[in-house]
Amino acid sequence: MGVNIIGLDIGGTKCAVTYGISETESIRIVDKVIFATTNVQDTIANLLKETAGIMKKNGLDSSNTAAIGIACGGPLDSKKGIVMSPPNLSDWDNIPIVDIVTTEFNIPAQLQNDANACAIAEWKFGAGRKSSNMAFLTYGTGLGAGIIINDKLYTGANDNAGELGHIRLSAYGPVGYGKMGSFEGFCSGGGIAQLARDFIYEKIQMGEKVSWCPADQINKVTAKMVAEAAWAGDEIALEIYRTSAVFMGKGLSILIDILNPEVIVLGGIYTRNEQMLRPIILENIKKEALPLSAQVCEIKSAELGENIGDYAALSVAINLLNS
Repeated sequence: MGVNIIGLDIGGTKCAVTYGISETESIRIVDKVIFATTNVQDTIANLLKETAGIMKKNGLDSSNTAAIGIACGGPLDSKKGIVMSPPNLSDWDNIPIVDIVTTEFNIPAQLQNDANACAIAEWKFGAGRKSSNMAFLTYGTGLGAGIIINDKLYTGANDNAGELGHIRLSAYGPVGYGKMGSFEGFCSGGGIAQLARDFIYEKIQMGEKVSWCPADQINKVTAKMVAEAAWAGDEIALEIYRTSAVFMGKGLSILIDILNPEVIVLGGIYTRNEQMLRPIILENIKKEALPLSAQVCEIKSAELGENIGDYAALSVAINLLNS
């Protein structure tokens, strides 16, 4: 028989409340509500209201609901259950979200940052299942990571483990995570857009045109535009993605040498462009990483796709039950 759990996914533009049933090796999503993120007071009120609504609709209460998982962008204090001024959540300054939720529903709750929550989800139910040592990298708008060591989520001394995006891979390069040439600078949607602007400027200054990005649209270029041009065979766009892939390989090699994981799961941009990125990433891991560590580490695409946010928040609830 399954266990009833609730997941709260708090994002910069939208939030979701999900009701799921935890079964032996899977989660069955039963119901879900999505609503816009507005000011802090209204968003918290809506989280509580929608949670109460989904519970009432499905006959849930504190007697038959085991846990509530909360996934939110950091920084945060997962041990105390406090959200600490995330850049994408205005005025969420030291919000004791776990206390608020547990007081309202009398159900145990746990908070994790979104990258850690996704790591738990992919470890339990996605590409990392059956592994004991795994890392998950978001490779999306930014570059966040969650790390599983010896069958447990590793969060570090003060919840800052896994901030791989801040590692500087080059003295110069696109800016990500407040650092020029960082892992996030080269391996994120924002970083790819920065790379694209540099490549395009170079061509324009040499009197060449870039068909998929006119000179007056350079500041509007996105990683999606670059990907579409690359899939169409444009050499400039392909070179931009090759550059990102080279640095992804370098960054993953550091991770492989330090943590010796069995699996590294890549989401976002990698999931959508695996065929283009994978050979270059593996080539650079072969060059950079210790062979004994590299040969036991699989690089995999995230499996949970567009539903990963739902699975992530629910997986935090399961992690609480298993802790």
